[in-house]
Amino acid sequence: MATTSFTPLHDRILVRRIEEGESIRGGIIIPDSAKEKPQQGEVISVGKGKSNDEGKVFPLDVKAGDHILFGKYSGTEIKLDGEEYLIMREEEVLGILKK
Repeated sequence: MATTSFTPLHDRILVRRIEEGESIRGGIIIPDSAKEKPQQGEVISVGKGKSNDEGKVFPLDVKAGDHILFGKYSGTEIKLDGEEYLIMREEEVLGILKK
């Protein structure tokens, strides 16, 4: 099985959603189609950063391995090697989770 290498451009990041535990409310198991997609993810790779009008590049605050929170409608869903990922701009990230 070949694995695809993907590096986002500029201020974009590649994120894998972090699935939360099975949703059970009042003893009823919620089917996958009715569940909301998680708004937490792990940063897989990041672009080089955003550049200003003079061409100076500002590196991103997030880095590969960070666990982040993002908005419900953030990013663009893609599939690489059968796995689902999101590509989003760093500005769509709400914050970095620390344990």
